Amino acid sequence: MDNLLDDLRYPIGEFDANIELSPAARAERIEVLRRLPERVAEAVEGLSDEQLSTRYRPEGWTLRQTVHHLADSHANSYTRFKLALTEDEPPTIRPYFEDRWAELADSRMPVAVSLTMLSGIHARWVALLVSLSEADLQRAYIHPETGVWSIEKALALYAWHSLHHTAHITRTRERNGW
Repeated sequence: MDNLLDDLRYPIGEFDANIELSPAARAERIEVLRRLPERVAEAVEGLSDEQLSTRYRPEGWTLRQTVHHLADSHANSYTRFKLALTEDEPPTIRPYFEDRWAELADSRMPVAVSLTMLSGIHARWVALLVSLSEADLQRAYIHPETGVWSIEKALALYAWHSLHHTAHITRTRERNGW
């Protein structure tokens, strides 16, 4: 893939699993999750239906699908964190076909529906995250395709995921002069 398509696909770079493990890094990641609903709302504010139907890259999702994907993905992740915290052994989670979910009818709804969903999920998720002990942060789940994910490592992934998809929207706006 050429650099332009790489930039469009990964506007903030790919996720790096070699994360810093510190209370300060964790606090920054939790803050990213806390602010995501507001940042996504700001990113799509004032966009027309036609603009929301714009793909952020060739073969990519529309901006609308991207917002709905964030709600789908983060609802799944929040549940995964709770499973990891409450099961006796690290649970094997159920992956899903994100691309197929993005094609379902609910991904064509107004983005306000998913913005509301994100606000609720993230309020609860952040409340959960700030309550966790060091031992809780080491609890894990197993993804059948990518292996074991501690809560701390998954927190880093979803903070990156938040910034990654918000950048898809904001960079598309910038490129199109909106």
